[in-house]
Amino acid sequence: MEVNLLLAILAGIALLLFLILRLKLQAFIALLISAIVVGLLSGLEGTAIIKSITEGIGGTLGFVATVVGLGSLFGAVLEHSGGAQVIAAFLLKKFGIKNAPWSVMLAGFFVAIPVFFDVAFIILIPLIYALQRDTKKSLLLYALPLLAGLAVTHAFIPPTPGPIAVADILNANLGWVIVFGFITGIPTAAIAGPFFAKRIAKKIHIEAPDEQIKQQTSAQQPPNPFTILAIIFLPIVLIVCNTVLTSPIGENWALPEALIYAAQLLGHPFTALILANLIAWYVLGIRRNTSKEELLEVSSKSLQPAGVIILLTGAGGAFKQILIDTGVGQMIAEALSSDYFPPVIFSFILAALVRIMQGSSTVAMITSAGITAPLVAQSTLSDPQLAILVIAIAAGASIFSHVNDSGFWLVKQYLGLTEKQTFKTWSVLTTLIAGTGLLVSTLLWFLV
Repeated sequence: MEVNLLLAILAGIALLLFLILRLKLQAFIALLISAIVVGLLSGLEGTAIIKSITEGIGGTLGFVATVVGLGSLFGAVLEHSGGAQVIAAFLLKKFGIKNAPWSVMLAGFFVAIPVFFDVAFIILIPLIYALQRDTKKSLLLYALPLLAGLAVTHAFIPPTPGPIAVADILNANLGWVIVFGFITGIPTAAIAGPFFAKRIAKKIHIEAPDEQIKQQTSAQQPPNPFTILAIIFLPIVLIVCNTVLTSPIGENWALPEALIYAAQLLGHPFTALILANLIAWYVLGIRRNTSKEELLEVSSKSLQPAGVIILLTGAGGAFKQILIDTGVGQMIAEALSSDYFPPVIFSFILAALVRIMQGSSTVAMITSAGITAPLVAQSTLSDPQLAILVIAIAAGASIFSHVNDSGFWLVKQYLGLTEKQTFKTWSVLTTLIAGTGLLVSTLLWFLV
């Protein structure tokens, strides 16, 4: 029986990769087909397979669709207001040109919380070009820290879609994911960003391209950087406060029930992001004389890329449910019930393999989370441990971006690199993110 289940899961993963890599099938339908095949090979009846898929998709999307949608709306208003450039310029002024690599790393770190990775990179790249022209140093000295900040936040810190999806599939507490995301993300961004950039910039000198990217500029007074940062961190602080106050730590404080109730209501991701959206809508939109029609158009466009992520996550939920219902999850849990091979290592390796083979970090996260979820269901992991698993999966899904990843070509194009130079810079940077993320998450796993 166990042999059949093992063959079923291996066949399902092989089919998933074949459909994505060879047939170029959209990952959403590839995940659904693979889930059906795993169910059939495991001996489930057709009606049971359909029921599992329906329950998996429905159970996953109820949370993820709402959070990803609200996060996309929030990011769109911030982007439209020029808030990303404001944060970058503010940090550069405070840190000075000498510490510019650290400034742009922090700018990328903060901006990527509400704004998608590729959008944030394109918004901020003119600033990197300007720094290179002013200092005459290699473009890599400033571009790589920016990319590190963006990539680390995109992978580790909600409400970015990847960790949101994985947290939901594993039933991890979002507050703990945010806490461990910051603990892991800050040293990871520093190592993969300024430290690595300083070393590689001495070996590869790249100058900014002659033509600057054209961007729409507003005649309005730019928003205050402290206002932007306050709006970005509002939902994060509310979610973390809710997690702390409702945890065993908060129970020892004997707080009034009214305060606990308010924390649970305002600190739920739905409520926290709705509040952030309303404040951003007014402060960054209406109060700055942006018309309601323009804000509506900006918001509506932002939901288009969110739709792909939402559907992918739903399919990942279906894949997870099939693994649970077939008993594959219990088999994996029993095979890995050893202190010498903790789930944090297993999840990282799985995500890394899928990432390297098919390119998409989102697909790698969701696939790894789907296979790891049954293992979690058979164990008694604490909320902090579940959050660390999310970070480990995100780290694995970040490893070695190469030619099958759209991010590889985005970086190559905007930095004017050759393929070989992109491997030496961007591919190494993403591998440093993965390695440091694994190291920190493994240490946290044995500490909590």
